[in-house]
Amino acid sequence: MKPKVYIAKPIPLEVEEYIAQYCEYKIWDKKEAIPQDVLYGEIADVDGLMISKWKVSEEFLDHAPKLKIFSNVAAGYENFDYELMKKRNVLGTNTPHVLDDSVADLALGLILMTARKLGRLNQYVKDGSWSRLDDEDFLGQDVHHATLGIIGMGNIGEKIAKRAALGFDMQVLYNNRSRRPEAEEKYGAVYTELDVLLQKADFVLVMLPLSPETEGLIGKREFDLMKPTSFFFNCSRGKIVKEAELIEALQTGSIKGAGLDVYETEPVDKGNPLLKMDNVVTMPHMGSATEATRFKMAMTAAHNLVAGVTGQNPPNLVKELKDMAKQK
Repeated sequence: MKPKVYIAKPIPLEVEEYIAQYCEYKIWDKKEAIPQDVLYGEIADVDGLMISKWKVSEEFLDHAPKLKIFSNVAAGYENFDYELMKKRNVLGTNTPHVLDDSVADLALGLILMTARKLGRLNQYVKDGSWSRLDDEDFLGQDVHHATLGIIGMGNIGEKIAKRAALGFDMQVLYNNRSRRPEAEEKYGAVYTELDVLLQKADFVLVMLPLSPETEGLIGKREFDLMKPTSFFFNCSRGKIVKEAELIEALQTGSIKGAGLDVYETEPVDKGNPLLKMDNVVTMPHMGSATEATRFKMAMTAAHNLVAGVTGQNPPNLVKELKDMAKQK
């Protein structure tokens, strides 16, 4: 008898067919997010769940008493409660590395859009307003040969450093819990204390995971350290930044501009002042949004799911739950 799983989001047909080889499954195939009451009803007797994040809580697991694995279709997994999952013997997996290059591309795109005012210039032409381009309001800031400060030099941070150093001749400073010798050797990245990075960088980019240690890490104090000509970018998690203090820094001219793919509340509130600022580029948390990357993420999550419900060690069991892996 095949194990039962629930797929709580649309996935490519090829991925669905792979799961069907090993599992009895049902799927939520609508574009809108699955409602909580529907999800709770569907997971009552499943062995595995594949979903793009959902808070793992006592209430959630009470509705899924047979659950063996929670397969996140995402690289981040701050929705996991590790101790609770260990207690309930529920494995947790993610989809690391497959989205690194796509997110790095988006980060560089945000930097270019913000520094060179590409979004505004695009709209200027489409609005039929193109009469001259010597207006100082449209003058941008060079990206090439500038200094990029990366806060959080993980895999994605290294991909960004590569693009910045080799593609734009940028000086790369970075701050991380540990040194990254390979990035230092290949891209000339320089390990820098956070305060010094903030003071020196022309472009400051946050690429940290969300954790109790990083939540609210960047606020007024950090923005005050930055140069008034510098730009701030966040492509990781919105709650790492104190958003009200970012807004204040932009309004008072403490920093020159910002590019954001993430926010404290998502979707971002329509009344958020960030949406009214010409010096802010806003993206809808779409760093991994390419067809190829989303396919790889779904297939990776499917491999994790199948392994977890068939008694194997999932290939991407998150490190905090590694002690739950079966000894071979």
